[in-house]
Amino acid sequence: GKFIPVYLEKKIIRDNPFAVLDREGVGSLMKIAVEKARSVKPDLLMGICGEHGGEPSSIEFCHMLGLNYVSCSPYRIPVARLAGAQAAINHKK
Repeated sequence: GKFIPVYLEKKIIRDNPFAVLDREGVGSLMKIAVEKARSVKPDLLMGICGEHGGEPSSIEFCHMLGLNYVSCSPYRIPVARLAGAQAAINHKK
């Protein structure tokens, strides 16, 4: 929408929510969903797709949640692979 650049400029929002996951809002709902799903089926494969699946900070967050995969458009695959590797290294258990 046309309002996103204005919101970013006025610092109403920090990032474009259509490109970067909002960890506090959507992220908290994702965390609940992952925890509840894994409590019932621990080996359930879960992931994310779309623009968020190719954005580095979103990939890191998905790694921290314990998601199994991300899916993104082909041109974002190199960035996604690098971000996934960095998340794995930075959050080694």
